[in-house]
Amino acid sequence: MLAQPMAREIGIATPTVFAAFSLALVLSAIVGPWSGRLIDRHGGRPVLMGTSVLFAAALLALGTADSAPALFAAWGLMGIAMGSGLYEAAFATLVRLYGHDSRNAITGITLMAGFASTIGWPLSAWLDARFGWRGACFTWAGLHLLLGLPLNAWLPSAAPISRKDAIETGPAPIAFAVPPRASSTALTTLLLAFVFAATWFTSTAMAAHLPRMMLAAGASLAGAVAVGALIGPAQVAGRLLEFGLLRRVHPLLSARLAALAHPMGAAALLLAGPAAAPLFAVMHGAGNGILTIAKGTLPLVLFGPLDYGSRQGWLMLPARVAQAMAPLLFGLVLDRLQAGALWLTTGLGMAAFMALLWLRSDARPGVRTRPDAPPRHF
Repeated sequence: MLAQPMAREIGIATPTVFAAFSLALVLSAIVGPWSGRLIDRHGGRPVLMGTSVLFAAALLALGTADSAPALFAAWGLMGIAMGSGLYEAAFATLVRLYGHDSRNAITGITLMAGFASTIGWPLSAWLDARFGWRGACFTWAGLHLLLGLPLNAWLPSAAPISRKDAIETGPAPIAFAVPPRASSTALTTLLLAFVFAATWFTSTAMAAHLPRMMLAAGASLAGAVAVGALIGPAQVAGRLLEFGLLRRVHPLLSARLAALAHPMGAAALLLAGPAAAPLFAVMHGAGNGILTIAKGTLPLVLFGPLDYGSRQGWLMLPARVAQAMAPLLFGLVLDRLQAGALWLTTGLGMAAFMALLWLRSDARPGVRTRPDAPPRHF
């Protein structure tokens, strides 16, 4: 919403603004494990309060930037805030507060946050038209201080999680264990990191290039815009499905179904042409919505709540890097292959599905795993 007016006033090319944003994504990946470790040790309230201040400072710096170096510095500070104040930090905070019972809370967070672009994009555009892009940045900075900071300060304090508590105490709707087929923690971590990186690459590539890709597939401009409008509601519908029907099944099952959604929708679009574009949008959006929840629930169900924040940061590091590279790489493939570029994301989706098939849980939903319990497989 703000990239073009920002670039025009500062006197730089619009891609330079997106290069600064990519820098922020890379920095957020580096900061993630460190901020997760802080949440593990001290709880989410002080970390999220700090990120409210960081976001405000970054937006104030962005609103006063008058050169490319100042722009990159502001986005660098934004990247630090992003690495410790977005979904992963919220998920780690919920796990510190609710332990094994965090799945519904994680789903609730993603349900509300699913409307972020629905509200944020039009509001940013209106602020730009009324007060200019600098005024929009200052307004968002004020909202972080006047709304975000008090809400984060309102969070309850979290008691430390001991290893004994993480394994033996408290009810758990979903048991956890290291998967027997992925016999080592390292292999499980690598598989999950790949799944998250592959799915985030696809999600970011579609967000950046969906209208252009629809045009390459034969849709009209009006059809491409209409298809893009379906993504957001489909994401929310997928999260509602996870909150309702799928909450009764193991997170691995819902993640496998979600990983298949984009490949199936893309195959329909490639084979049937523009007539299948709405089906593609609904399947991609719903799958992406459920996978956002899986990024929070799968590490919990496979490893438990102990050191969740730090582990989540490491798991998401490759995903953040993939997210930063996706617009450029998919754009290059789209230039060369046109609609055939969808075979790239289809292949990544199928590879993520296979990785999820490899993962197994030693327990069924609703059954608590203890050291002396016989193994149960999912």
